[in-house]
Amino acid sequence: MDNQAFEMHGERIQSSSKGNEWPKKEERKGNWSLMKIFLVCLLACVITTAIGVLVLSLVYTTTTHIVKEVSVTDDGATSMKPEDKNVDVKFQFLNHLTKSKVYNFPGGEIQWARFRNDVNEYENDEEMEFGKSINNHRSSMTFGTLRIKGKGLRVPHWHFNANEHGYLQQGTAWIGVIGADGSGVTTYNVTAGQVIFFPRNTVHWIKNVGTEDCVFLLFFTTHEELQTLDVDDAFFSTPEDIAARALKPQGGVNFIRTFKKQMEDQAVNLPPNLDELVKSADYVQSPDHQVWQYFYDLKGSREYPFPGGIFQWARYRRNTTGLNETEKIFSESLNKHENTLTLATLRIFNNQLGQPHFHFNANEMGYVISGCGQAGVITSSGATSSFNIGIGDVIFFPVGTQHYLKSICDEDLLLILAYSTGDQLETLRMNDYFHATADHILAQIFFKEQDEFKKFPKSKK
Repeated sequence: MDNQAFEMHGERIQSSSKGNEWPKKEERKGNWSLMKIFLVCLLACVITTAIGVLVLSLVYTTTTHIVKEVSVTDDGATSMKPEDKNVDVKFQFLNHLTKSKVYNFPGGEIQWARFRNDVNEYENDEEMEFGKSINNHRSSMTFGTLRIKGKGLRVPHWHFNANEHGYLQQGTAWIGVIGADGSGVTTYNVTAGQVIFFPRNTVHWIKNVGTEDCVFLLFFTTHEELQTLDVDDAFFSTPEDIAARALKPQGGVNFIRTFKKQMEDQAVNLPPNLDELVKSADYVQSPDHQVWQYFYDLKGSREYPFPGGIFQWARYRRNTTGLNETEKIFSESLNKHENTLTLATLRIFNNQLGQPHFHFNANEMGYVISGCGQAGVITSSGATSSFNIGIGDVIFFPVGTQHYLKSICDEDLLLILAYSTGDQLETLRMNDYFHATADHILAQIFFKEQDEFKKFPKSKK
């Protein structure tokens, strides 16, 4: 059979040698066939490319909804970022501590309201919102509750990045604090309503010496993750020969090797055979001039009444008039150490108000001990939030934010409060700044006649 395609190409070659003649119909038909083949191939390539791009886009979009974004935390570890969710703004100022994770130990338990480097360690979005808030505001504050069973021990430990202030809500405890440079140990007993203080990097312990559980409400001066080392962990992390040379026990390194690390974390310790291990224990009380560097009898201190309630303070005072000698020791101790806190108990009588105010030089954090109430806050952006609070709730008010607390129960609202200053707290209340503003200024900004502002009673000093 003749090859027609070959013949057409042959004819074109022959004709081209005769001059520039117009291509014959068969030649044009052959050229058009080749062009159609080329266009079909080009169209197929375009369609294939488009389908490929579409498939990749769909895969990428699906993947971003399934896989959470991975980031690197401050300490170099990777963590998963949850998708952004709308969380009520009140959780920047409120933490329902009773809903947080309980860290159980043989001798007790700990719960935290704090910032986490790894967001997966938050129990819920509301807890994460609070943690981010105290960190973003550079609050220098972390809160925790410590429960120690009868005869239990919060083992000797120290904090690398924070002072610790505590309030004993319940029980009786024996405290030990070891000073720097071999300055000796200070020990003392503490009962409900009293305050303890441990400067950063001082080794300290807490031993329950009563029959009921001890419950401590603890504030730490950091908005980052708390860095702590327990003495037993330090011991077992030290090479045996180094420990033997440092401690010089009888039997040397062989004696050191008889110590065995427990499988369970012993942060709050209570051995089942404690009575066999400990034959006698003395709970010595050091002299007052040592004890009051780390202790304050808040429940026995002076009361500061205001319309609607009572304050009691464990704080530094520039003017020491009215303080006894031991209270002066505590005041000077707070001021001597960097980044200490001011502590207070606030009792608001039933259905009374702690009026709107703000602090010039401190963030404020508090824990509800009893009662129920309402809190309100106005941020620097003008955003407002009000929310109910009850036993076990933690609240936070950044420096400069106007806030109030109101009791809404038939019983008093009682809180333990901490302020992020070791200096004297500086506060301005709404009635003070309102009454101090000239009435013609008030008339101008509120569009009311000047005489109208005489209806506000002047506050009594």
